[in-house]
Amino acid sequence: MDWLLASLGLVILLLAGDSLVRGAVNLALRVGIPALIVSLTIVAFGTSAPELLIAIRAVFDNAPGIAMGNVVGSNTANVLLVLGFPALLAAMHTSECNTRKNYAYMIGGTLLFIALAFRGVFDIWAGIILLAALAAILTDSFLHARNHRRDARASKAAALEAELEAELEELEGADPELPWWKIFVFLALGLIGLPLGADLLVDASVNIARTFDISEPVIGLTLVALGTSLPELATTTMAALRRQADVALGNVIGSNMFNLLAIIGVTALLGPIPVAPQFLQFDLWVMLAASLILVPFVFFKRDITRTWGVVLTALYLVYIAIVVMA
Repeated sequence: MDWLLASLGLVILLLAGDSLVRGAVNLALRVGIPALIVSLTIVAFGTSAPELLIAIRAVFDNAPGIAMGNVVGSNTANVLLVLGFPALLAAMHTSECNTRKNYAYMIGGTLLFIALAFRGVFDIWAGIILLAALAAILTDSFLHARNHRRDARASKAAALEAELEAELEELEGADPELPWWKIFVFLALGLIGLPLGADLLVDASVNIARTFDISEPVIGLTLVALGTSLPELATTTMAALRRQADVALGNVIGSNMFNLLAIIGVTALLGPIPVAPQFLQFDLWVMLAASLILVPFVFFKRDITRTWGVVLTALYLVYIAIVVMA
């Protein structure tokens, strides 16, 4: 029954998260918020809503290991599995992508997260530091994009207009014709479904851990992390099949950055998150190593071929086996 409840909670979380993103995106666009701001904030936070609700619920239920394991495990899965599995279906031409700046931000966020973890607990001060780093990154990204558009406007107004239209079309969940009543239905379903799904998944995961004598961090690193990585896996798979390597790589980099800075940052403001020794000894370093694997694809113009897909997927399976058997 606990496995069934965990699966049901996960399904509700994924559907509610998608519903919240659709409602929030279209509401923001209807009231005149630019698509750029929507993509940098609402979509990014909305797609991380399931992980955030799980982390908050886990802390309130005195199961912080699930919160920590979910974030660390999701970041590892995002690189090894979310990029590895789609590459088995279609090679991703990441050599054509320009993601160096955002990748540098992700690595910087990862190192900051690990440094704070060695304090032994993510408390309110750690949360403030993580959120301040996220705010600085978002501000820099916004200013860079705004300046780029200002320069483009001065030279090629027609090209800029086409760029803005393309951005609106690609914005996740955007539908200029969506009626108001549907917008509010999407918002209501998301706001009701997210806490409900989080309650079911966390409660069932804790019960599974106790029944099989599995630690909460292991449940977070495996069952919960893999489940909450499914949206990224679906998005990246479709991007790979459509030859949109920039979308696939950008999705992973953005998701990992928000997982570390936003989810743990917000949750730490609500309650302390102790860092179990196994994270300091093993899992955080695996997460960092997985992140550094992307260096050849980001800086040296290498494609993620099917061979790389096999390597990345195999590494993830080995990691999961080690975590479960430890």
